[in-house]
Amino acid sequence: MPPRALDPAGVALVDKPAGPSSFAVVSQIRRLTGARTGHAGTLDPFATGLLLILSGRATKLAPQLVGLDKRYLTEVDLRARTSTGDPEGDVVETLEPPDERELERRLATLRGEIELPIPAASAVKIGGVRAYALARRGIEVEMPLRRTTVYALDVVAYNGATVTLDLRVGSGTYVRAIAHALGGHCRTLRRTAVGPFEIAEAVTPDAFEPRLLLAEADVLARVERSRAAEGEA
Repeated sequence: MPPRALDPAGVALVDKPAGPSSFAVVSQIRRLTGARTGHAGTLDPFATGLLLILSGRATKLAPQLVGLDKRYLTEVDLRARTSTGDPEGDVVETLEPPDERELERRLATLRGEIELPIPAASAVKIGGVRAYALARRGIEVEMPLRRTTVYALDVVAYNGATVTLDLRVGSGTYVRAIAHALGGHCRTLRRTAVGPFEIAEAVTPDAFEPRLLLAEADVLARVERSRAAEGEA
């Protein structure tokens, strides 16, 4: 196969729907551009929201974008834990939802620097094999811990069974692990921001056109301004 084209170059802000994998969305954009294509962080198939898809020469920007903070909205069902931490898994434990005081106590333990097990249904390799592949075979393994930062974890709504949370987290944070630590699983998950890039700027995969690519210089300038603002805060 000949090497992919370096043009058009830029970054696409795409609003991923629930269902397809992130790689399917990347492939859809690649078919439209005909260029080399990459990404700056994936979303699970059930999740929706912002994907940064890199086209052409802009694929070299990946190291500067994958480490950006992320922001999410998630609805957590506190009545049950599942094998995957999301609605696609089997229920492995049913629980009594906490009252508001207990919920806030649990949330307080999940703000700041935290360390939680990586979900079993993840792409992390255990002994050279993807964890999700082991989970599908019914093989239980001890998952490694990952240290991340939760900058903000706020309750949007709580009805006594499910809680909607607004989170801003460091790169590499598994929201499903946070839901599990709270005593539930993610019913929905939507990424609303990646660093300075917000979902309001994104288009659906079907609405994407190459002319919508953000220029490399503009992307870098926004990242630099964002980091400078964080340094002044």
